[in-house]
Amino acid sequence: MSSFSVSRSPAEAQTDSGALQKVRVARLTALDAWRGLTVLLMLLVNNVALGGRTPSQLVHAPFGGLTLTDLVFPWFLLCAGAALPFSLAAMTRSGVTGWLRVRRLLTRAALLYLAGAFLTSVTLHAPTLGLGVLQLIALATLCAALLGDLRGRWQAGVAAALLLGYAAFLTLTAHPWGLGIVSETHNPVQMVNDMVLSPIGLRGLISVIPTTALVLLGALAARPLQQRDARAPLKLLGLGLALSVVGFGWAASRHLPFSKALWTPPYILYSAGLGILGMLAFWLIADSGRVRFGCRLLAPLTIPGRNALAGYMLPLLIKFWILLQWQVNWTGRSQSMLASLLELSRTHLGGFAGGLVYTLGYVLAVWLGLAWLARRGLIWKL
Repeated sequence: MSSFSVSRSPAEAQTDSGALQKVRVARLTALDAWRGLTVLLMLLVNNVALGGRTPSQLVHAPFGGLTLTDLVFPWFLLCAGAALPFSLAAMTRSGVTGWLRVRRLLTRAALLYLAGAFLTSVTLHAPTLGLGVLQLIALATLCAALLGDLRGRWQAGVAAALLLGYAAFLTLTAHPWGLGIVSETHNPVQMVNDMVLSPIGLRGLISVIPTTALVLLGALAARPLQQRDARAPLKLLGLGLALSVVGFGWAASRHLPFSKALWTPPYILYSAGLGILGMLAFWLIADSGRVRFGCRLLAPLTIPGRNALAGYMLPLLIKFWILLQWQVNWTGRSQSMLASLLELSRTHLGGFAGGLVYTLGYVLAVWLGLAWLARRGLIWKL
């Protein structure tokens, strides 16, 4: 069940079972740091307040384009996949196999889905079980985890089959706007959403297909690291470069564009490739033993990375329950706390500088809150 877990001191940890000690040793600083970077990027792009001077990389690209903002969600899914080999290996060492493992995976997915549904209901001010960020992560991760015992080549084959099948669906399915047309509003996904999924409150469910492939690619990338393969750096470099080149080339061919809304295969492959290269860079810094004090360099990123669920949910709940709801008179007129903070910042520092301080201050405030939780060993996990 969902809970805040309390980390123990090194002295207490020595009394743990051998299996638990192995689980802790296997933890990757690189994965925690990359997940933490993704959390901080999410906070940044969702709360940027720079007006007309906002850099293009901090807003979503038009259909067919790609910016840093468009990479945040795929990297969340990639991190979820990269964690799978470690969590499944930990289950095996703890004797959680067979149906017991399936039950645990189903329970985790259900809890994460319900947590996402709760958060979506809060933001919409209405109860809903429809898909949101956490719901999609729950379903895609569950599907990939159920395939976690497959050999690497079979996982790669399943991911390729899912992406090729989805590409065929996008380009070969007849829809009201014409066969082969894939635009922002005219595409087979839109047809399925409007005719089948929206009436049952599950709009976007078809996205589980390509996102499961993305999670599998994350798991495939992490396998050499989890197995401590001596050739892991070369394997990750090759995989990251290959996925990036294929994804970019596929989009450049104009057969299918980059699209976050549709989770097109080129978008999946390119974002996965870049994410794998990023994780490899962090691994070389922190886990390879080649950089002195590498773990310390990435320590600030591991704070949100090890408490990612809290880093995602708590700021949104505080924002929608307090910052946007509580009315204050700090500026001489009644308005929300969030609007007042932004106005005060811009009034005293100027438009752009004030917006920048507000944006970075929001991210820093969340980081400090997560650091406070980390200092007390409080980790929110399912």
